[in-house]
Amino acid sequence: MEQTIERESMQYDAVIVGAGPAGLSAAIRLKQLAEKDGREISVCVVEKGSEVGAHILAGAVIDPKALNELLPGWRKNGAPLNCPVSEDRVLFLTQKRAFKLPVTPCFQNHGNYVISLGLLTRWLAEQAENLGVEIYPGFAAAEILYHADGSVKGIATGNMGVGKDGEATEMFQAGMELHAKQTLFAEGCRGSLSKQLIRRFELDKHSQPQTYGIGIKEIWEIPAEKSRPGLVMHSTGWPLDSKTYGGAFLYHLNDNQVAVGFVVGLDYQNPYLSPFEEFQRFKTHPEIRKTFEGGRRIAYGARSLSEGGLQSLPKLTAPGALLIGDAAGFLNVPRIKGIHTAMKSGMLAAEAVLAVLDENDHAESGREAASYQTLFEQSWLYRELHEVRNVRPSFKWGMWPAFAYTGLEQYLFKGRTPWTISHHGTDHGSLKKAADCTPIDYPKPDGVLTFDRLSSVFLANVSHEENQPVHLQLADPQAAIGINLREYASPETRYCPAGVYEIVQENGSPKLQINAANCVHCKTCDIKDPTQNITWVCPEGGSGPNYGAM
Repeated sequence: MEQTIERESMQYDAVIVGAGPAGLSAAIRLKQLAEKDGREISVCVVEKGSEVGAHILAGAVIDPKALNELLPGWRKNGAPLNCPVSEDRVLFLTQKRAFKLPVTPCFQNHGNYVISLGLLTRWLAEQAENLGVEIYPGFAAAEILYHADGSVKGIATGNMGVGKDGEATEMFQAGMELHAKQTLFAEGCRGSLSKQLIRRFELDKHSQPQTYGIGIKEIWEIPAEKSRPGLVMHSTGWPLDSKTYGGAFLYHLNDNQVAVGFVVGLDYQNPYLSPFEEFQRFKTHPEIRKTFEGGRRIAYGARSLSEGGLQSLPKLTAPGALLIGDAAGFLNVPRIKGIHTAMKSGMLAAEAVLAVLDENDHAESGREAASYQTLFEQSWLYRELHEVRNVRPSFKWGMWPAFAYTGLEQYLFKGRTPWTISHHGTDHGSLKKAADCTPIDYPKPDGVLTFDRLSSVFLANVSHEENQPVHLQLADPQAAIGINLREYASPETRYCPAGVYEIVQENGSPKLQINAANCVHCKTCDIKDPTQNITWVCPEGGSGPNYGAM
């Protein structure tokens, strides 16, 4: 059907896929630089969420370094940074006790702010539109378009109104082609088009495999007497074992709200592990539960995050295209901060794009904005990631050796070691067979402090048109039972934080049921499936969660 449908097209100087901090910062910077040069350029941002911020989820504590550079007047212009960090705490948890740890440099947040990333992206979108950027939420970039010479020509948004059978319904609307001299991919972690771009141009040929984590987050309203606006607390240890990378956070916001989250590295080995249940169990710790007793949960969400750091960054450019933000993997893992790094990557990309636009007045071939790579390597962003490059891979040795090594890195070497530690390999390749592992007995949720997946997904405000093709595609449907169930005890039923995957009985035989309407677009299944049998593709634009102020 795709091949026979006539699609309208529009031409821009730059098209940006994704209205997150990277994409919006790139758009703003492009307009700023063009205005400074007295030039007019056209910039378009497409966002698959129903509105800007709908799919945005982060902890979030922001280092305002990049924001200061991009929009130095942000304070007087109403940026939603109104909860400065007042105190840092770091805890090591055993099952019953909590031990205070020294606040290492990576956890020192003086001058930073506890924020809602959703609110920040909405504000950034307003600043971009004030500069003349066109922003189109509710339109999913579903296809990369190419020139005859193979360079990137732009993107096409997905068709709307296609039924489960793949045929057009009475609601059908053809997608739109957006042609650009330069296309910037700012889809976030494991972006579906970014993944294709990396593969087509072998952008990861000289980098280590990307490694990921899954972050699960809730927002709670707590009694006023327990609220400590600006308190930032991180923890490690229980309930995870010493071989599993991960940790938790509690960030106190204004208005008696607390953001609580749990991150598990997706290189975990035991297929019986459930990041969602580990998070629920974390809240039952005596030191943690006292924050939430008497409160109520008001929001829920989950998202994967790129943890590979500097050595897992792919080549950042291809002819006509650039990777920015977490689509490339600029997260500073030890600091648990990626907003300022994403923003800076978008700003650097904008500089490189504008230089190419100076030389490229036609759109018959996409030039490569190669200076982006150089600008990055000369920036504070590169230096920041270089200093912490060995922390995350050191955890392949186990928690205690990694703690010892991280201490040396932070206090003695300060990131200036002459070596770079390699990562463990791929996350999906880390999973052991079920026969070699011990099942984990998770307690049932109490509905007060701990919850099940379905009640959680309800709080994510998930919405998908029921009559549309399933956007979670199996390369080999038989592998779901023949390999995943028989050899790995169906890990997809546990690593998915939204109850999308379920083993049901059909005519006396097990079958994988995909509840695609539950999907919160975290991409964990695309990453962790042991045979890489699951591919996440964009559903209809506007589908998925609506996180509001997450």
